[in-house]
Amino acid sequence: MRRAGPDRQAEKKTRRFRRLPPDPPERPVIELLVPGRRSAKRLRTTLRKMGDWYSVGVFAGLGVALGIVAAAVLAGRRMSLAAPFLGAAVGIVLGIVFASADEAAGGGVGGLLGAAGALELVRGALGRGGTRVATGLLVALGAVLVAALAFIPGVGYVEAVVLPAFGARLRRRGGKRYAGLRSLARD
Repeated sequence: MRRAGPDRQAEKKTRRFRRLPPDPPERPVIELLVPGRRSAKRLRTTLRKMGDWYSVGVFAGLGVALGIVAAAVLAGRRMSLAAPFLGAAVGIVLGIVFASADEAAGGGVGGLLGAAGALELVRGALGRGGTRVATGLLVALGAVLVAALAFIPGVGYVEAVVLPAFGARLRRRGGKRYAGLRSLARD
């Protein structure tokens, strides 16, 4: 029902000039159903406007996290070189199951790069006296943080680039095992 008077956009004629607040911009809306509610309330979001680049970035970040977990699980074993391929395979499967081929490619590349970057960190920790279980748990906890950060727009791509660069830097600067008093012992 419409009331008499000026439209919202029109200025009302008064002695003092009063500016009305601007209307919020029109945005495309994705309506999602919230499961578990009787009324199935619809939520409003702007994910559709972001397009595929957001979902590919999320799956790339999740692939990085899965690669880190694969490096943590297989660290210190003969099969540790298979960690990047295991991370890529799990990332691809995750992308195919929950999305499409673009997201699967992002997850696979993220898994490969994530495991390749994390392997050097895990090898260095184990080589300097860390235990497999504690190192694996700490690295897996870090992978949970990386997975959570992947949902920030654009951060999944950054994770996929930064983690292998970090691993390469660790490889170049990698120190040797701490000698302790063994360096003073004479044979």
